[in-house]
Amino acid sequence: MSVQPHGGTERVTAAWQALADWLAEHAPVSRASLLPPAGEEDIAAADSLLTRYAGYGLPVELVALWRLCGGVEHQYIEENEEHGEVGSGAFLPDGVLLPPREAVRPRLPEPGRPDYWNGARVVPWLTPDEAGPEFGQYAGSGGVGHWSTMAGPEVSEPRHPSIAAYLEAVHRTLTVGPAGLMGPEVPGIVYGCLVWEDPDHPGMDEAFGHWAPLH
Repeated sequence: MSVQPHGGTERVTAAWQALADWLAEHAPVSRASLLPPAGEEDIAAADSLLTRYAGYGLPVELVALWRLCGGVEHQYIEENEEHGEVGSGAFLPDGVLLPPREAVRPRLPEPGRPDYWNGARVVPWLTPDEAGPEFGQYAGSGGVGHWSTMAGPEVSEPRHPSIAAYLEAVHRTLTVGPAGLMGPEVPGIVYGCLVWEDPDHPGMDEAFGHWAPLH
């Protein structure tokens, strides 16, 4: 598995626990969306596929995170029946946490198609595009940044130095601010869920009227 010089498993554990504790107090429906730790066999299988077909292993920080939470499962929200769809597991500003097998799948080469990743040693770990995924955030030894199937990874411009730093920035945005620390989408609560929205260009429909920004 890869080395992650800017973070560390203990730092990831502390950052994730702080975020989970915040969710339990302020967004319990989102907290209920957290799945148990991923199985070691699932992590090993994902690492084996990545090593075999891409030539490198999983980032250490990502493995540490999966050993705390194997992904998310959206909870049933009664209000969604009338006011639109709110995904309880999309409590991070860049989407949902991908489980091991789904995370490595976009990185594996496809027969007859060029490698749009250009050999970058990164792994997708977050996506707002659950039907794909075709874009989201990657993790690698160089940090955390954006990727898409159209442009590949923005490896030269990582947005955060590590997964731990990303999670710490999320927690700092929630507890201290400023609201726009993570970008134009700011944190708020709706139906017991933490949801990030751009108040000037909201993505939610009727549910936006029930969304309350934190700051």
